[in-house]
Amino acid sequence: MSVLRTIEGKIEALFEGVFGRAFRTHVQPVELARKLAKEMDDHRTVSVSRVYVPNEYTIYLSPQDREQFESYESSLLLELQDYLAEQARRERYALLTPPKVKMETDDDLDMGEFGIATRVVQPKGAPPPAEGTPAPQAEPGATMVYRPRTPQPTEAATPEELGVERETASLTVDGHRHTLDKRSVVVGRSRDCDVRLDDPNVSRHHAEIRQEGATYWVVDLGSTNGLEVNGRRVKRAKLEDADRVTMGSTELVFGRSFQ
Repeated sequence: MSVLRTIEGKIEALFEGVFGRAFRTHVQPVELARKLAKEMDDHRTVSVSRVYVPNEYTIYLSPQDREQFESYESSLLLELQDYLAEQARRERYALLTPPKVKMETDDDLDMGEFGIATRVVQPKGAPPPAEGTPAPQAEPGATMVYRPRTPQPTEAATPEELGVERETASLTVDGHRHTLDKRSVVVGRSRDCDVRLDDPNVSRHHAEIRQEGATYWVVDLGSTNGLEVNGRRVKRAKLEDADRVTMGSTELVFGRSFQ
């Protein structure tokens, strides 16, 4: 089991175990964790060689929801910070400091609703940020408010109720669909490639399909004949659903679908 899933399991245990009875009709810790990770993904800043993400996250809760966490809020915040740190490691995101999660009360929120605001905070005493590093923010950005789609159930929420959808990415070659089940997939003529192309104009290790957060990229691995996306010569390009990638004499169709 990955470290990320272990941390997520610990957060779920807060709901199912000792604290479960306290907020079965309130905001759930596992829901906070998943939405924090979503905010991290949504607020990426791409520099020359790194992908930066916010290092401070403020959760806004209704008075009723905040009250439920009063006796164990510090423990939960530590778990959420660990969750975000592991998310950043897994996605290879860069942080100016370890992630910090705070909680605030917002009287305008109803029970079961919560908001998340993010910002980039420069470490105290640190030198001016290098070129390409996101500028520090004096105040958090716009707050994203999450509202339950249906009344909260009396047991742990399902992925559908939390707005979590499973996405599948694929490459289709000559009518044969290859599911991209790894974050890095190598395409080429060699037998050790994840997607092998029987084309003499394709290099042994021609290109790589990389998943970076919620985005997919195709990257030329120094191939002899190069790489095209929708007829345009590229070294690296962001992929969208139905994009056509040409390697040698072979055309591959990239696809994204949700289940």
